[in-house]
Amino acid sequence: MSAIAIITARGGSKRIPRKNIKEFCGKPIIAYSIEAAIGSGIFDEVMVSTDDEEISQIALGYGAKVPFLRSEKLSGDYATTSDVLFEVLDEYEKRGQSFDIGCCIYPTAPFITSDKLKEAGTRFRESDADSLIPVVPFSYPPQRCFVISDDKLNFKYPEYLNTRSQDLEKEYHDAGQFYFFRTKNFRKSGNLLLGNVIPMVVDEMEVQDIDNLTDWQIAELKYKLMADKTGI
Repeated sequence: MSAIAIITARGGSKRIPRKNIKEFCGKPIIAYSIEAAIGSGIFDEVMVSTDDEEISQIALGYGAKVPFLRSEKLSGDYATTSDVLFEVLDEYEKRGQSFDIGCCIYPTAPFITSDKLKEAGTRFRESDADSLIPVVPFSYPPQRCFVISDDKLNFKYPEYLNTRSQDLEKEYHDAGQFYFFRTKNFRKSGNLLLGNVIPMVVDEMEVQDIDNLTDWQIAELKYKLMADKTGI
C-alpha cells in the first residue's frame, strides 16, 4: 500500500513567532519530524504543507518535498487539519498520484522517531482500523478534578470522592504528534478521530504540548533526557 507523510506547517504563529522553524536543541524543530518520516523508510512521499517560503526552503533542505504551497484560504488561524489534508490529497490526485495510507505529522513534535513511526505504521497496516493515534495517560485522574463556581472549590465528580486513584479507570488524551489514516475512509468521514481508531500508548516523558516559551523549555529538557536515555 502506498503511503504519504504530510507535515502541516503554516507560517503564522502568534504565541511563539516562527514556531515551526524555531531552533530546538540545535536545529529547526520541523527538522525532527522530517528526519523521522524519511528515516522510517515507510513512506513513498514525505511532504510539507506550508504557505511560507522560508519554511518551504528549510523543509527542502532537510529532504522533504514541497510540490505546492498551501492555499491562502487554508493559511489562517481557523483552517482545520482535515481541511489541509483534503487539499494535499486533492492536489496530488491532480498530479496523477494517490495514496492508500496517509500520516499527518505535526511540525513541533521532536519526540517522534523513525522507530516510533515504523512501529505505528506496522501496527496500523496489520489492522483494519480507520486511523491510529498516539495517546498518553493523564498524569492525574480526571475523575478527581475540581471546578470553581462562585469562588468555591467543588468536586466535578463527587461520586469519586472516596475512590482511590489506582482504582479509577485510566484515561488518555491525544499526544498531538501524528495520525495514521486510510485515505479512502478519511475522505468519507472527514475526521481522523472518529470511527475505528486504535491507540498507540506513548510515555509521558515523550510528550509535550508546546504553546508558549515555558512549554518550549520543558520540551527541550525532556528531549535531552530522552536523547541521553535512547542515544538518538
